[in-house]
Amino acid sequence: MTERHHDHDHPHAPIEQAESMSEYQLMTEALRELLIEKGVFTADELRAQIELMDARSPAMGARMVARAWVDPEYKRRLLADGSAAAEELLQTSVAPLRLIVVENTPSLHNMIVCTLCSCYPRNVLGLPPDWYKSRAYRSRAVSEPRAVLAEFGTVLPDNVEVRVHDSTADMRYLVLPMRPAGTEGWSEECLAALVTRDSMIGVTLPRAAG
Repeated sequence: MTERHHDHDHPHAPIEQAESMSEYQLMTEALRELLIEKGVFTADELRAQIELMDARSPAMGARMVARAWVDPEYKRRLLADGSAAAEELLQTSVAPLRLIVVENTPSLHNMIVCTLCSCYPRNVLGLPPDWYKSRAYRSRAVSEPRAVLAEFGTVLPDNVEVRVHDSTADMRYLVLPMRPAGTEGWSEECLAALVTRDSMIGVTLPRAAG
């Protein structure tokens, strides 16, 4: 028998017992094993899909925004059909979900929330931030959006309308923020670097041109 020793002296429970699984986690695990056993998909196929989702990041959405800033025709297609525009530029499908892109203007600021759970455009933004999933954000984004925006450092003039969009199980939203001033002639790559995850959720503005 091989004897193993810890090289640190703080006590803790065995790793496999450190955190018990919740009822929903147990149900998810049981369903996963059942679907694999029934041949619906293999463990390798499931792992590949998880790795694919983990590889997605806000940089994908930023590419879409930057392209829309420099290409009026792409912008038109993006606002008309976000799903098709994402597939066109990123070579990735958001089906069966529908991606709706809403444009910020000098008189309108858009903000995204999911009041029921945490529906989020993961295919183009990656995993949602913890605050997006919190009960406080989900409720306050609807009841007092300007106060929430101010907490993110986004203070808008009174004459700018704030419009909150509630995502659903089959529909996701993405904000097309306004292009920062002083970026005329910039490349798409440089413009994309100004686009943050939070600006595509609508709680902040893009980075200012340096």
